[in-house]
Amino acid sequence: MKRFKRLLKWTAIITLCLLVSGALVISGYMQQAKFGAAPSGKRLTQIATSPEYRSGKFHNTVERPSLAEGHTFWGELNDYFFGKHPRRSPRAQVPSIKTDLSSIPRDSNVVIWLGHSTCFIQADGIRFLTDPSLSGNASPIPGTVPAFRGANIYSPDDIPDIDYVLVSHDHYDHFDYETMRNLRGRVKHVVCGLGIGAHLERWHYSPEQIIERDWHQQAVSGNGVLIYTEEAAHFSGRTFIQDRALWVSFVIQTPSTRIFYSGDGGYGKHFATIGAKYGPFDLALMECGQYDKAWHYVHLLPEEVVKASVDVKAKQVLPVHNSKFQLAKHPWDEPLEKMLALSAGKPYRLATPMIGEPFKIGDTTHRFTQWWKYEVY
Repeated sequence: MKRFKRLLKWTAIITLCLLVSGALVISGYMQQAKFGAAPSGKRLTQIATSPEYRSGKFHNTVERPSLAEGHTFWGELNDYFFGKHPRRSPRAQVPSIKTDLSSIPRDSNVVIWLGHSTCFIQADGIRFLTDPSLSGNASPIPGTVPAFRGANIYSPDDIPDIDYVLVSHDHYDHFDYETMRNLRGRVKHVVCGLGIGAHLERWHYSPEQIIERDWHQQAVSGNGVLIYTEEAAHFSGRTFIQDRALWVSFVIQTPSTRIFYSGDGGYGKHFATIGAKYGPFDLALMECGQYDKAWHYVHLLPEEVVKASVDVKAKQVLPVHNSKFQLAKHPWDEPLEKMLALSAGKPYRLATPMIGEPFKIGDTTHRFTQWWKYEVY
């Protein structure tokens, strides 16, 4: 009995030591710059005045859980890793085109999807870049969520000088540290939700480069460009502490174009409100991919993408957030396949370019291929 008690005692001590050591290792690892920083000082004071900020974090207009009813965190985790979900990644290389972004004439109103939610937009001579993620990994742990073959043909070095980088929220697949660090000298301004500025400051962006705003605010007004930060229904976080930075959607207006970018988020009345206030839009970049019925409160299902696109009064819709990373359980090509079927007869034109394929905003003659069907199994 004494021997058993002694063994139990040492087992408890060793287990405790291992837990403490593990916590210290994790704590040290998470001090790296890529994890960003928590808002403090003047930024935290500004955040405290936001109607969306309560009890130390940001909230959606309609409170919604991350997981829908009938789903649990551990159940979803088990299903993700051990459930049978075929074709989550392509077996063949994703078709793509490498367009020289610097050579595009400044008077061309053009959009180039660079994969996932990263888009290069040029309108009336102004250059925009949405949610930069060009390092080839959608996780802070190297190699854990790699880009599909052929889907990461652009690097930060391929990006020319940018007038406005638009950051919808601080998740790793939208706000990549390596990309943002390498772009810093070529970016005039970063437009983002409240709280994102703390990350940018740690990454040595100057205060003059950072434009933080709440929902329903004008972020930019000048040189014929208007940018508004609007509502989304999502969440945020780069560490175990969530929702210290605000998630947003964007309205971009130039003299000849109106563009909406949804960012990430579930369906809600805010899409119709945005459409009534700013629409119609010449182009809407809409989240479509990395969805699940368990997550539909915070991510759009394909049928909800269609509904939201109609709500915002989009003339043309570019589905983003797909075809680069394996983050969900659906087949990798399902988002585009479903959007193609669901968009038949809708009042917008569906744009399905390959990564790197340029198309002009408002061009109704551009013929898009169903490139995701090129894969041979």
